[in-house]
Amino acid sequence: MTLLKSDLFGRMTLEHERGQQIVVRDTGTARWWLSWLARCLCRREARALARLDGLPGTPRLLAVEGGRLRRAWIEGRPMQVARPGNPDYFRLARRLVAALHRRGVAHNDLAKEPNWLVTPTGAPAIVDFQLATVSARRGRLFRSMAREDLRHLLKHKRMYCPERLTARERRMLATPAMTSRLWMATAKPIYRFITRRLLGWADHEGAGDRRF
Repeated sequence: MTLLKSDLFGRMTLEHERGQQIVVRDTGTARWWLSWLARCLCRREARALARLDGLPGTPRLLAVEGGRLRRAWIEGRPMQVARPGNPDYFRLARRLVAALHRRGVAHNDLAKEPNWLVTPTGAPAIVDFQLATVSARRGRLFRSMAREDLRHLLKHKRMYCPERLTARERRMLATPAMTSRLWMATAKPIYRFITRRLLGWADHEGAGDRRF
């Protein structure tokens, strides 16, 4: 067993089971005052992975038992390490994001480069679905979240493959959704104060190397 990550919400380990590598998210080690939130995030990830079952480029849910989630490991390097400059990567990544949305899943955390992998074949993969929204109806709010998923992907394309941005993509980058503007203006300053000042925790921990 290898410890991949340990924080206020529990720990993640890489384990071997029947010849395959699996990731185990255990909320049992979460701080007692955050255990309810850790379990909630675990359930959100389980719902999203169940909806995405069989979709290439996403982790396969193996089991969820109480506050423990087990999923398949995806081999690959995180975006900030691999630094994908191939336009095909972003073309396939856009298709993958669209496939998530067709299944009624908005990731909601694609701005974080560690949540994007470059697999050994050069294809994209997405991990960490703790903040994902699952919706059967895909109403206005879901469509707004889906648009932000795509806009965050375009931010990465602007970073690693800027010459291939289209005029339409540049316009999308310049116009965040209303939900994003509200979050940045109201909730995010509070979130940063609580997580960084009170809890001493930042949501980009582990961004320097692949740990999960």
